[in-house]
Amino acid sequence: MPDRIKIVALEEHVALPTLLDAWAKAGVPQIPQLGFGDEPFARRLRDTGEQRLADMDDQGVDVAVLSLASPGVQNLAAQDAVSVAREANDALAGVVAGRPDRFQAFAAVPTAAPEAAAAELERAVTRLGFPGAMLYGRTGDKLADAPEFEELYATAERLRVPLHFHPQTPVPEVLKAYYSGFDDGVGMARGTGMGLATAGLGWYFDLGIQYLRMIFSGVFDRHPGLQVIAGHWGEVVLFYLDHTGIMAHNAGLERPLADYFTQNFRVCGSGTVSERYMRWTAEVVGTERMMYSTDYPYTFGTRPGGFPFLDTANGVARSFLEQAPFSHEEKAAIGSGNWEKLTGQQRR
Repeated sequence: MPDRIKIVALEEHVALPTLLDAWAKAGVPQIPQLGFGDEPFARRLRDTGEQRLADMDDQGVDVAVLSLASPGVQNLAAQDAVSVAREANDALAGVVAGRPDRFQAFAAVPTAAPEAAAAELERAVTRLGFPGAMLYGRTGDKLADAPEFEELYATAERLRVPLHFHPQTPVPEVLKAYYSGFDDGVGMARGTGMGLATAGLGWYFDLGIQYLRMIFSGVFDRHPGLQVIAGHWGEVVLFYLDHTGIMAHNAGLERPLADYFTQNFRVCGSGTVSERYMRWTAEVVGTERMMYSTDYPYTFGTRPGGFPFLDTANGVARSFLEQAPFSHEEKAAIGSGNWEKLTGQQRR
């Protein structure tokens, strides 16, 4: 009988007190989806103890790599972002130290202050032992390919740690142009417009375009060792690589577009329990570049407006991987082996 597959989940969100305080001062809406209030979902998002461990057991997850809920510190002013990122990373390091068998963490980096972002990544990796960082695409009006982030990418490449990117809400101009105007009959009163702009579709386009901008602007040609982790089965981009690839020659890329995804990207499903998407990802990048995530707590349990393919509770996170159409060795690699190889944990 094959050995039990170990699952390390890479997109597992947390809202720490220092972050919530900073968001409240910055005027961020105090809604349960961000960790405010006393609803069960908000409590789960804030929890780093017994409730989270119990939910991980329920899902079948062995290790959760914690990261700040989107957009982390990237919606804060530079000075605040630097101090909150440092406090958050110290707090996350404390959580990991308390249960190193169950928790790891992605560092928060204050991209509003690019030089400080590179320095905080270095501190988090070399002093706190973090295996990488979580970024959230855009910082204000600066996209992920902005020249200001060259030092951050160079630092990640030098340290040989991955950068996991998570989407955030599109800019107001995009919201207005593409996601406004639903009348009550269509469901605007129930949040259809904002729903489409975020978890419904807009998040993935917003970040997928930034991945392409990073490639076309030469980020990976300048930093060929840089490794990016993409959630949500590649943020739409993988489904259009054949077509978008015609732009590679015009952009003067050093490699075919698809090569960047098989050499510089790793892909997770972010709790989207879709065998079709999983098989397509394997066909495009190979199982050796696939890893696992559940997008906790956003996909945990039945919530209003929830869907079965976004529910990883009751053992679904584990059963989805165990029933995947791959060999046992491939499933074990997706579950944890590829992550451990990427971060050097197999050598420890």
